[in-house]
Amino acid sequence: MEKLTCRPNADTGSDVLGGSETRITWEVQSGADEALAGLSLTVPEGTTYETEDLRLTMLSGEDLMERTFIEPKIEQDGETLRLTFDEPAPAGRFFRLEVYGVVFPASGGSMQCAGTYTLADGSEHEVDGIPVVDVMAVTPFDQFKTYLEEQPWVQAWNSNTFLRLFLNPVLIVSSLPIIFTGFLMSLAIVLVAFPLAMPFGFMFALMRISKSRILRGIAAVYVNLIRGTPAFLQIYIAFFGLPLAGVNIDNYALGVIVMAMNSAAYLCEIFRAGIQSIPAGQSEAARSLGMSAAQTMVSIIIPQTFRNVIPTLTSEFILLYKDTSLLAAVGVMEIVMYAKTIVATTGSITPYVVAALFYLVVTLPLARVVSLLEARLTGATAGTNAGPVTKRPAKSAGTVVSTPPDHIAGL
Repeated sequence: MEKLTCRPNADTGSDVLGGSETRITWEVQSGADEALAGLSLTVPEGTTYETEDLRLTMLSGEDLMERTFIEPKIEQDGETLRLTFDEPAPAGRFFRLEVYGVVFPASGGSMQCAGTYTLADGSEHEVDGIPVVDVMAVTPFDQFKTYLEEQPWVQAWNSNTFLRLFLNPVLIVSSLPIIFTGFLMSLAIVLVAFPLAMPFGFMFALMRISKSRILRGIAAVYVNLIRGTPAFLQIYIAFFGLPLAGVNIDNYALGVIVMAMNSAAYLCEIFRAGIQSIPAGQSEAARSLGMSAAQTMVSIIIPQTFRNVIPTLTSEFILLYKDTSLLAAVGVMEIVMYAKTIVATTGSITPYVVAALFYLVVTLPLARVVSLLEARLTGATAGTNAGPVTKRPAKSAGTVVSTPPDHIAGL
């Protein structure tokens, strides 16, 4: 029975990084007729280790609960560590060797250790079946992280508890590549969910202004239900309720669906307000020219509606992007979930600050775009009754149901 493991030394997960200290734990059991007088462990070329805190434990008993600490004679021969016992150990014993200060090569790769054992008669035998240790190569981020750790100003900065918890320079650097993966997932969700929500939102908007009470009622129930309940609750119902009903959907796909359904309710009100903002005279003029209700809607109403609501659509996109953070509560690996994993490992709030930066990278430029679009559209519609819809309907429990203008209701 042979087992060799290494303590993870990355900021998250169970990864073992090259170029950083870790600990090797080697477990080996002698045969029923083998009394061991010594052990040796050879680490891969380029690996360094320390022997000051080395610990060798002999376990015995039915449950291996009886422990005996052995103080062997230690010899270092390059990458080979030799341990010689003062007297041979009883046959069939289980040994655990812990070596601290182990640093694997920065290049990483599959690291194979070798081991031998020496019997009481002086014969030496190889230990077969020692597992391979997969070591990750040191990235430029890891190198920069190591460089920062050695800087006096970083050490002085981190000596302040507040700065260390919220703005640890080392954690900022090490968190960036990890949280960036979550950033890509958040973008992947919102870039699919938002285009999916737009046609449904527009369809519900047409239903809200329809002459049919049934269509208006269906749309009103959907909009009031979605807008009147928290998105967080909707996510919980979808992710925990559907599996109980026997419906299993991939987390990413389900996240997209929930986000799209939520956004569609708000887009419905945005499009409805945009349609009703078109002056009645335009519809009347189109009808006087012989255009049908459908032609008027497609050629006159819809183009102006989309132009007027572009700023509000952009704002809705920003809100939907931020709302993807709610998916962390159900285990979707987006920005907040990756940050939460690092926080749990390091005990620092800095990864959450890094996560905030990834949100600002998207929201601040888009907020500027919204301001420019609003200014441009306001100038373009000056002196007319039409104007851009610039406010997203509030996420409230109630929705005001108004009677659509005659020129819209008849379309």
